[in-house]
Amino acid sequence: MPDLPIGEILALMGAVVAAGLAGGLIAGLFGVGGGTVIVPALFYAFEVLGLGGEANLHVAIGTSLMTIVATSWRSLGAHRSHGAVDEVVLKTWTPWVAFGALVGAGVAGFTSMGGLAIVYGVCLLGIAAQMGLMPERFTLAKDVPTGWTRRGVGTGIGLLSAMMGIGGGSFGGMMLTLCGRPIHQAVATASGFGVAIGAAAMLGFVVFGWDAGGRPPLSLGYVNVPAAIVMGLLTTLVAPFGARLAHRLDKRVLRKAFALYLLATALSVMLKAL
Repeated sequence: MPDLPIGEILALMGAVVAAGLAGGLIAGLFGVGGGTVIVPALFYAFEVLGLGGEANLHVAIGTSLMTIVATSWRSLGAHRSHGAVDEVVLKTWTPWVAFGALVGAGVAGFTSMGGLAIVYGVCLLGIAAQMGLMPERFTLAKDVPTGWTRRGVGTGIGLLSAMMGIGGGSFGGMMLTLCGRPIHQAVATASGFGVAIGAAAMLGFVVFGWDAGGRPPLSLGYVNVPAAIVMGLLTTLVAPFGARLAHRLDKRVLRKAFALYLLATALSVMLKAL
């Protein structure tokens, strides 16, 4: 590992701790995936401290995916305690979401940092628009799709989530609300997708990044092990508190404020990477 000054080491650890706490809270509260906070925080920390190189965004995404498994499991348990999870949807959609996550990891492994930044930024802008502009009760269908439509949409949710380093809440929650499910049920059920996305995509990011150059020190493939462990512990501890808050607060103002954050983050990541 590079001989970093103590100030830079403390700055890196501060960014990791703050991202872990914020990511866990947001994952439970909004169901959008802590990767919306963890990925940009890690990416900027690596860049500012001069760690790694052309694989920094890949490592930030892969590291975020490793934290998602435990965080999503804890969030799912908290939501289940409120009876908000649609177990039928979770069971029938999860295999296709996991398959899409593995495909997404493979695609990300062969995508340049600039290309991956565009995918991340454009998808984040879409999430921001959905959270900030779309009414929560706006629907496109009366129920969730089945058959080949379910397979295609589920695969797409997993693929895009893996390429962004986020759980299933962002695209899965959006799909469920557009299909007429109440927002709390959508957030709760989609949080379960994160376990499948995180496990499948993390494996893919380790394999496809095994011999990649330009990675920060102590990275296993495209997963930075120390950052993943620290943030995984923090997000796992904090996520249930966010899930509990989701059932107590009026989230309209918070959703719009967070949408503005996502907008700024999407633009800054694309500009920095390109």
